[in-house]
Amino acid sequence: MTTLSAQELVLPAASLGDENPLPPLRSQQELHEVENSDDLPPDMRDNIGYGRLASTLPCLDQDGYDRDLVDRALPSLVLENDHLRATVLPSLGGRLYSLVHKATGQELLYRNPVLQPANLALRNAWFAGGVEWNLGSTGHWTGTCSPLHAAQVDGPDGTPMLRLWEWERTRNLVTQLDFWLPEDSEHLYVGARIQNPSSEEVPAYWWSNIAVEQSPETRVLVPADQAWRFGYGDRLDLVGVPEYDGFDLTYSMRHKRAVDFFFELPPDERPWIASLDAEGNGLVQASTQRLRGRKLFVWGEAKGGRRWQDWLSPGLEGAGYAEIQAGLARTQMEHLKLPAATNWHWLEAYGRLSVDPATAHADDWKTARTGASAVLEPVLAALPDREQEWLTVADAEPTQSLATGSGWGALELRRTGWKVSSGTPFAEDTMTEREQAWLPLLDGHLPETGTDQAPDGTLVSWKDLLESAADDNWLVWYHRGVARWYAGDEAAALTAWETSRTRQPNAWVSRNLAVCTNNLADYEQATELAPGSVVPLMAEAINACLEAGENSRAEEIFHRVAPEVRDDPRLRLARVRYLLQAGDPASAEALLDDGVELAGVREGANPLAEYWQRAQSDLGSGRPVPPQYEFGMFGDN
Repeated sequence: MTTLSAQELVLPAASLGDENPLPPLRSQQELHEVENSDDLPPDMRDNIGYGRLASTLPCLDQDGYDRDLVDRALPSLVLENDHLRATVLPSLGGRLYSLVHKATGQELLYRNPVLQPANLALRNAWFAGGVEWNLGSTGHWTGTCSPLHAAQVDGPDGTPMLRLWEWERTRNLVTQLDFWLPEDSEHLYVGARIQNPSSEEVPAYWWSNIAVEQSPETRVLVPADQAWRFGYGDRLDLVGVPEYDGFDLTYSMRHKRAVDFFFELPPDERPWIASLDAEGNGLVQASTQRLRGRKLFVWGEAKGGRRWQDWLSPGLEGAGYAEIQAGLARTQMEHLKLPAATNWHWLEAYGRLSVDPATAHADDWKTARTGASAVLEPVLAALPDREQEWLTVADAEPTQSLATGSGWGALELRRTGWKVSSGTPFAEDTMTEREQAWLPLLDGHLPETGTDQAPDGTLVSWKDLLESAADDNWLVWYHRGVARWYAGDEAAALTAWETSRTRQPNAWVSRNLAVCTNNLADYEQATELAPGSVVPLMAEAINACLEAGENSRAEEIFHRVAPEVRDDPRLRLARVRYLLQAGDPASAEALLDDGVELAGVREGANPLAEYWQRAQSDLGSGRPVPPQYEFGMFGDN
């Protein structure tokens, strides 16, 4: 019997905090840059050069989280039959948090015992574990820490099916996930569909990121003899599988450094990937043909990689995790062209795979992968028919609401009149005050608000409506500027923001002007006009002054910081930088010794270690970087 129930999942979790009110006018550093694209196959080269996001607008960054783990009750939806129990988190991007094989009690995924956000996603906040669904653009998607709509649907076999859906705001696409667990099935099926309801071609990107536990004996099997290696430098290189650099790359814990391997599956191979333990048991993920990309990601066993795993799972026990992944393209640097008024769909299967350990760990790679394929053959052969079964209910209307996502989809459908599947409804009553605030613009008006609160993220796809709005107030000009900047019309954006300031001085256009012109006087004005508790603005302004060598200006802004937020790690780190530049390395070292736990330290960038080393150099001391500040995931140490 298959059941679907709503439950509470209690685990130690950090608070996500508030969104950053400052618009992300420039994207965060992107590690996936490829400089040898001329050496790549033409289709791959074209896909890499197509569809990159310049900004995550209209989404705002999620960087207000902390590292205070307290027990919290998270809503979860549990789909279960006699063989499997799947736990899904609808309020956190629909993450498949857990998949338990009931006969053995084996957890098939890496189930993170805590929820600790870190700075790894397009909007900053991301957490490790389970299966994450990534739609939109290179990186962890904008909805990974946001709620999705969820409902029960009658499955094609009459069993309850769990449906999740949401509006992806950077691309105006609809994502749909149908979790289907037939009564007698030993595999969880996930029907995925992305809808492009617009009259324009849209860049499409999808990767299902699957975290799996690792051990020294864990091996990843996949039907491929070659892979594109990306070592977080600037190259994609085609290498052989499994031997690379003197060792077998398919054993995740044999890697010293963080690395991606994008496997090159032959056209005649059905797509799948598995992670098996010493006894040949573990998770397998397979799919129908559209989802052809497969990847292995490891953090690496050097100090930085281990530190990252501990950072994402405080108190980590065991060997941590690796990721096996499945995507639309061959690599994650690529975007594909999704035609207008078109949807793409595929079916994924998740379950336990058991292969004779002598086969799974055979020295002969062909023996290992073909042996696993033989065990999988009945599942692989049935997937196309299973997909057709699922498609008979893919447009079925939900029968019972289980969770509510955002109202952005309802708002966009009101603006555009686009048609989406009846299976993924965006009801107008899902719009909150946040979405409703934009409704007057559909009639040509955008009422003015007070300047004490930052404007919401600009709906950059509403640029024409903003330009034609009849109002002549600071808020309209503010949003016009952001939309113009996003569209690449930088001079017109600056003009709009200057006009906004003449209508009414406000911190928010002064900040935007400062970012785009590097005028520190604008930062000074922004911090004079804004509440001193707006940490992102204060930290950004201070660091901009320090970058320009204007220590006295930085000190003036420090004095404007509200007392209740002065211990925020972002401001403490800025104080360390200030002290170093002011020639006081001893005080900087003392602050670092006291502890700066920067929740948002970014993958590939570590000012904590940099400032520590600078303080030691200035002091003539040789104290090594403390372990808590070591995030160098690309080094060999």
